[in-house]
Amino acid sequence: MTHTHAALAPNAVIGIVGGGQLGRMSAVAASRLGYKTHILTQDAHGPAAQVCSAITLGAYDDPDALDAFAKAVDVVTFEFENISADALDRLNRHCPVRPSDHILRISQDRLAEKTFLASADVPLAPWHAVTDHASLLEAAAQLGFPLILKTTRNGYDGKGQRRVYTEAELDEAFAALAPHPLVAEGMVDFACELSVMVARGTDGTIRCFDTVLNHHWHGILDLTLAPAPVPDDVALEAGRLAALIAEQFDLVGIMGVEMFLVRDGSLMVNEVAPRPHNSGHWTMDACAQDQFDMHIRAVAGLPLPHAARHSDAVMKNLVGPEDMALWPAIVAYPGHIPHLYGKKDARVGRKMGHVNILFPYGALPGDWGIQAALGPLATKCAAPSPVDED
Repeated sequence: MTHTHAALAPNAVIGIVGGGQLGRMSAVAASRLGYKTHILTQDAHGPAAQVCSAITLGAYDDPDALDAFAKAVDVVTFEFENISADALDRLNRHCPVRPSDHILRISQDRLAEKTFLASADVPLAPWHAVTDHASLLEAAAQLGFPLILKTTRNGYDGKGQRRVYTEAELDEAFAALAPHPLVAEGMVDFACELSVMVARGTDGTIRCFDTVLNHHWHGILDLTLAPAPVPDDVALEAGRLAALIAEQFDLVGIMGVEMFLVRDGSLMVNEVAPRPHNSGHWTMDACAQDQFDMHIRAVAGLPLPHAARHSDAVMKNLVGPEDMALWPAIVAYPGHIPHLYGKKDARVGRKMGHVNILFPYGALPGDWGIQAALGPLATKCAAPSPVDED
């Protein structure tokens, strides 16, 4: 079905597939721009359902639910990638889907993603497709040890991967990870993980938020520093790569691009997420238009403003019952700007919210200053792992 690119009028309905916190914050941004939101979700009481105009309750692969949802909205976007591209294709019969099912098909599969990025001359860490025992041995011979084996789908927050140190561990790791095929990645001597949120409108306008640095704790994003304390040429190159990928994808919406800064100063792209991203939450308080506003503007066909930062910022995730036990101290601590997601159960490893802390533009402090600003949240951050293995 062919759809026009005319901007949505006020009071139009934006459909969001997925009922989690990214859908919640996207719905709030849509309301500021005068739009209604309709959520397709399996949880009638989830984060997004608490703030939207309407919900369709159903499975993401239920044809009847998909059709009813699509007929009730003017455009569709998604807040996570656990919906099939075929389902998005079905939605697209009724209304535009932004980003497209084409992008989702690529980003859902690590092999497809790496193949696509390599074809666009995007620098990547050494990798090899692993389909059977022979290709497993070939990957080990080419990449050496240690290497990381990853599932091609559904890996996040450190899940779906195994680090392999010796040839004797190969078969066990291959058997433990499913489904096959897998991707083998060589270990790179990198200094840190960087990421860039890039938005692209229906008219092709591209806007990049500032490059940020991410710290992880046990494979889960813990802390984001904005801007990244890296040389200007590194930050600019990260933005260039993010813009290149958005252009090659023909993206409409926002995308998170994660990359590694190698110790020799070069960059290697790790993966992309065609949706709002945890590492962009700092924009909610440090920018006039945040990542959710930019995403909704792109999806709705509105002009995209410059992604200007007015303050430096630190974003700290609130994860599990340990962080939520600190909630009274967090809301009382000077300078903390808390954002809770409305989740009922604080399970181990579950992202419950985040805190943003602002500093004057150009005055992001060093480690000691950041620890002081974190206050009751500082202990966990004393020795974060520098990067995520996902």
